[in-house]
Amino acid sequence: MTGLEPAAGTLELVPAPDRPDLLAPSVVAALTALPDDVARSCGVAAIDPDLADTAAFCEAYSSPLDLSANCVVVTGARSGEQRFAACVVLATTRADVNGVVRRRIDVRKASFAATDLAVELTGMEYGGITPFGLPADWPVLVDPAVLAAPAVVVGSGVRGSKLVVPGSVLGLLPGAEATEGLGR
Repeated sequence: MTGLEPAAGTLELVPAPDRPDLLAPSVVAALTALPDDVARSCGVAAIDPDLADTAAFCEAYSSPLDLSANCVVVTGARSGEQRFAACVVLATTRADVNGVVRRRIDVRKASFAATDLAVELTGMEYGGITPFGLPADWPVLVDPAVLAAPAVVVGSGVRGSKLVVPGSVLGLLPGAEATEGLGR
């Protein structure tokens, strides 16, 4: 698939809409909601689920770490209300959870959501959580470096595959916000 090759490494990509079996149901719905040409610019490939974690994936599939983006779920509370956000940063950086994210979701202390809670709320598998198909009321904070990348590898909602997408596509997702200083 044109333009995705540097990030894809040795993956054999097909247009994501052609392989819904490799995607979580909410990811299929998110891709369906995009214009067809945008959805078809996103590739998907099956991977060994034991290699879904970023470092292992990048090594096994010759995908550059600086073209891999991690999506993490962050939570905090204010006046008894639990608030959530997803953060998307390049794998070579870390999300500024207790600075940028904490201020954005307006909580005193922010932290990574517990694994079981993140899995339950997203309907995705741990190690496959992606910015596609997240709950509609969550902000999806995306580091500008991710948006500027020609292509990035992200989760597919399941551990057995990866999406490779133009970085700019992530800015089109519901709730997406370019967030300066997110990745450090």
